[in-house]
This record gives sequence, C-alpha cells and structure tokens, in this order.
Amino acid sequence: MKTMTIRKPGTLNYLAYGSGDFLGAGTMALTSAWLLYFYTTFCGLSPIEATSIFALARVVDAVASPLMGYLTDNFGATRLGKRFGRRKFFILTGIPLVFTYSLMWISDMSYVWYLLTYLLFEVVYTSILVPYETLVPEMTDDFRQKTKFSGARIALAQLSAILAAFLPGVLLSWFGKDNPLSFFYASLVFSMICAMVLTLVWFFTWERPVEKKSATALKAETQKLTLRQSLTRLKIELTSTLRVRIFRQHIGMYLGGYIAQDVFNAVFTYYVVFVLMQSATLASNLMGAMAIMQFIAVIGMIPLCIRFGPAPSYRIVVVLFGLSALSYGLLWFAGLNDVFSLLLLISAVAGLGRGGINYVPWNIYTYISDVDEVITGQRREGIFAGIMTLTRKASQAGAVMLVGIMMQLSGFVAGSGTQSETVSHTILAILCVGTLMVLSAGFFISLRFRLNLATHQILREETEKMRAAGGVVPEAVSPQARATVEMLAGLPYESLWGNNNIGYLNRHKPAAMPLRRTAASAESSSTTLTS
Repeated sequence: MKTMTIRKPGTLNYLAYGSGDFLGAGTMALTSAWLLYFYTTFCGLSPIEATSIFALARVVDAVASPLMGYLTDNFGATRLGKRFGRRKFFILTGIPLVFTYSLMWISDMSYVWYLLTYLLFEVVYTSILVPYETLVPEMTDDFRQKTKFSGARIALAQLSAILAAFLPGVLLSWFGKDNPLSFFYASLVFSMICAMVLTLVWFFTWERPVEKKSATALKAETQKLTLRQSLTRLKIELTSTLRVRIFRQHIGMYLGGYIAQDVFNAVFTYYVVFVLMQSATLASNLMGAMAIMQFIAVIGMIPLCIRFGPAPSYRIVVVLFGLSALSYGLLWFAGLNDVFSLLLLISAVAGLGRGGINYVPWNIYTYISDVDEVITGQRREGIFAGIMTLTRKASQAGAVMLVGIMMQLSGFVAGSGTQSETVSHTILAILCVGTLMVLSAGFFISLRFRLNLATHQILREETEKMRAAGGVVPEAVSPQARATVEMLAGLPYESLWGNNNIGYLNRHKPAAMPLRRTAASAESSSTTLTS
C-alpha cells in the first residue's frame, strides 16, 4: 500500500501565504479609504459619478467572481492546470498584472478612463484572489493549522492596512495636500509589494495531493463537458452553495462585519475634514492608529477563536467596533472636536474591533469546504471563494454607492473646502447609525453559528470514515458524532456524502429534507459538544 506523505507547514509557509493578502486587504484598504475622496477631490467627479463606477464594476464582477471560482475548481484537468496547479497557475499569471492598480490613481482623466481602469483591476483582482483564498483548505485539514494560516493572513493584511492608512498622509505632507501624485505613488508602492508577495505565495504554498481526494472529487475535477453542460454546471454549483446552511450563516456574519467597515471607511475622512473640521492628514494618522490596533487584535484572536470558537469571539469584537462608532458621534456632540487624545483612544478601540471582525470570517471560510465535502463528497473551495469575493465586492460597492447618493442628496459640493451643516449631520449619521445597524445584523446571525474546535474535530473524523468507505455513509456512528455532523451539515446523516441533490454531480438524486432543530435542542447539543 502506497504511503502518503503529508506536508507540515512551517513558519515560512504561514508567512508566505499570509503575505499574499497585501493584494486583497492592502489595495482594498487604500481603495475604500481614499478612492472616493480622490475621485471627488482631484478628478472632478461628483459623488454619484464616482460611486457609479463601483456599482458598474459589480455588474462585471457578478460574472467574473463565480466564473473564476468555477474555473479554478475545474482547471486541474487542463494541460496548464496539471503543470502549474489548478489554483497556482492564476497566482503566477497575476504577478505582472497587479501593476494595473496604479492606472486607477492618475488624476485629471475622463470618467471613461476611471471606469475602464477600475473594471480592469477588478478582473485582475478576482483572477488572483479567488484561487488564493482556496489554498488553506488545499494545504491542510487541521483546525489549528487553518487557524494559524488565517491568523498569518489577516495579521499581515493588517500590516498592509497600516501602510494604506499612513502612506497617503506621509506623501501628502511631502508633496502638498493638494497634490494628487501622492495617491499615485502610494498605489505604485502597493503594486510593487503585491508582485513580490505573490511570488512568495507561488514558491511556498501547495495544493491538495491527489491521494487525499475522494473518487467523487476527482470525477468532478476531470469530467469533460460541452459548453452548454459547463454553463449548466456553473449555474447549479453557484445556487447550491446557498443551500449549505453553515455557508449562509457565514456569509451573514461576513457581510455584517465588512459592510459596516465599508460604510465607516467611506465617510471617515469626510467626518474628520467636514464634521470635526480637521485635516485629511489627521484622518490618515487616525486610520493608521486603527490599523496598528487591528494588527494587535488579530494576534489576540487566534487563541481566542481556538479557545471559545469563532462566533463568541466575533460578537466580542462587533460590540467593540459598535461602541467606538457611537463614541465618534458623542465626541462631536460634546464639542470635543480637537481633543486628539480622545480621538486616538476611540480609534484604537475601533481598531481592536475591526481587526477581530476582519479575522473571524476568513478563519471560518477555511472550514466551509470541510462541511461541504461531508454533504457533497466533493472539494469545492473555488466556488465558495467566488461567491465570497462576489458578495464582498458587491456589498462594498453597494455601501459606497449608497453613501455617495446620501451625501449628494444632502447637498455635498465636490471640490469645496467647506460643506453645509446638513452635509455634516448626514456624514455623522452614516458614520454612527449606519455602521451600528449593519453590525447588529451580523451579531444576531452569529448566535446560530456552531462550528468550533470540538465540532470540527468530530466532523474530520466522520469525513475520514466516509472517504475510507468510498462514498458509502457508515452505519456505525455514535450519537454524539451523528448530532454534531447533522448540526453542521443541516441534513440527516444518511443523506450525506452525496446522497442528496446538492451540486451538479448529485443533481439527479433525491432531495434530502433539511433538519428542523429547535433552539432548545441546539443548545443541548452545543452543551454536550463543548463539555
């Protein structure tokens, strides 16, 4: 019998993988914090014109992200996929393409220029980030190793956010507050860093060995289909992801935390400049302070998630961020606009909350495909990553677009150094109330999320049994294991491992009835599993 060699990740692997999110988090942080301000200040675009670019990009992304997820799941059967990897091929091709990011930050161009350059980078971003996000569940099944990979990713992402926060302010000080070159040079720095870290990702990560894939998973990857069949499969695979209950809960928590940050980021610079009547450089410094605390928070979240689980940890940091958002409003009402120490303190608390919110959903994502494998018998990391990337960018664009519309309706004047009192009150309401409302949605959804170290360990053990049985659901199962797997999968145990109609390969099989669990039974099961 052939012995399978299991690669054990080391510090270099954790850091190399984590550095790749300089693309995902760094460029996103710079874009969400400064691009709307750049468009309306240096490019002559109105808030609606500027935010319409984000909205139109989502139309393209509605096709690009799911398609990329589907493509990377099925690219292994191609000649290039066999040679370079079904995921890593796209990492390699993305290295020179990241420099398209800097094209977005050239001032005094036309609306069409800004639209096309934004769309171009969005396609590049998606083609790299979707396969990148699949690599952790490819490299390991271990809960602790996944938590460390996610921790390294988000910790280094926070370092990129620190750079994104401080760099524009530093360059504005060098070149002058009215010089748009500051933003172009900041984008160029990020483009170069992204090219370097993607090179590290290419050399120090790997994909799941063939020996660890089930027969169903191998069949799904290598099946040859016509164009029509491929389009049908794409549609079925996309819709089937939302039939996985734990993924729906995960998306709710993810969007609750991230949309809140999008709303906050979109108006924070305006809040400092037009509500507190301070400089954009101060806004940059405060965002830098937040980013530093986000980095510290991520380090603390790794043991917290292992000890208490993702959902309770998520609720703690949501409360911290919500309180800080309200505190910015209280600061203005108290007339303490220029008390830097209070601004710094509130920003530090906000950073702790934001760091945890950034970490938890991406930590959870690495376990979603494990639950999906128990349900479908397949490894579909790519399609889940595609849906996540789509919902993330669509929600960001929607949030920023809505902020832009509200600001313009309140009477915001592009390029003006002062704004009316109505505009100031609108900015303040968006920052405080808007942020808190979205956070509340994520908080309540997290109350139903049950995956943790103990439940994931049982899930892994049952998965190994199902793999060994060659697609046959084992008859011998303990009551605790049955309850745990059914709780996570949302289906009866006998309907797992492809014995349902979820996914393209299983589409002709009988549908499984989802479990209906009462709150009392859920609490009883959770108590048993964590005792």
